Amino acid sequence: MNFYRYFLRMAYDGSRYHGWQRQPNAITVQQTLEEAMTMMLRSAIRLTGAGRTDTGVHANEYFAHFDIDHLLTNEAREKLVFRLNAYLWGDIAVFEIFPVKVDLHARFSATSRTYRYCISRVPDPFRRNFTHYIYGDIDHVLMNRGAALIMGYRDFTSFSKVDTDTKTNICRISEARWEMEGTELVFSITADRFLRNMVRAIVGTLLELGTGKITLEDLQKIIESKNRSKAGESVPAKGLTLYRIAYPEEIYLT
Repeated sequence: MNFYRYFLRMAYDGSRYHGWQRQPNAITVQQTLEEAMTMMLRSAIRLTGAGRTDTGVHANEYFAHFDIDHLLTNEAREKLVFRLNAYLWGDIAVFEIFPVKVDLHARFSATSRTYRYCISRVPDPFRRNFTHYIYGDIDHVLMNRGAALIMGYRDFTSFSKVDTDTKTNICRISEARWEMEGTELVFSITADRFLRNMVRAIVGTLLELGTGKITLEDLQKIIESKNRSKAGESVPAKGLTLYRIAYPEEIYLT
């Protein structure tokens, strides 16, 4: 049977969701969108997302694809976007729905993903759901040296959640850096793929470096140990945002 494939580009505040992926007895972004789209399109819609996000993690840019047995015109797609945004709580925003080649996959066709973790240095009630507040001195120059060290490795078993179904813990990091943005200390990291809990574990370990609990030599040993228990604690989910996802330009329909 012929089918048409479409991409959704969206963003969401993950505060009240148990991540992207459907789960029994828990509200998720995927379930919320699928139920709304199934009702509006009068056809069973199953979304395939660009990847999992943990409970409480946000997305500044997220993609998912779905297949349907009939063509959606430009007008129909624009109307669907309007109706979805009017129907949803406001913590999920759909920006556009557009056609793609049928072999494009929201998860496997992505070439890179960028995450940002925000640490507030001053209490801010308006950013409390999107930052992790830390009091005291943090040496972010030293943490940047640690981030540069991490970029030299490929096996990130030490920062992966244990007992996952992942076949390999090899990732290629192309960017990892800390920057001060106003009163917030922001960690940006880009890679071809990420492991479960990887970014939050890296940030937690780099914070141990920046607060003097470990040295650069210790960090190197932690990475090479390939032992999650050696690394630092994972920082809270609320400070983490999936910031950007990249795809090859040539796979989009014109």
